[in-house]
Amino acid sequence: MPVLKADFAACQGYANCVDAAPTVYDIDDDGVVVLLRERISEEERPHIEEAARSCPVSALTIEDE
Repeated sequence: MPVLKADFAACQGYANCVDAAPTVYDIDDDGVVVLLRERISEEERPHIEEAARSCPVSALTIEDE
């Protein structure tokens, strides 16, 4: 099952990921990404990968377990 990862120190709070996948990503009060879930299904993967690629600082990745 794919696992979401975030580089919280790299996050700049652009929120492109939130716009693309609001059920998976959010931004906290400090402007840092929040992972609402750490695991996603293979069916969701293409959409979530696109959301991760929308991050201008490449703070988001998806890894296989």
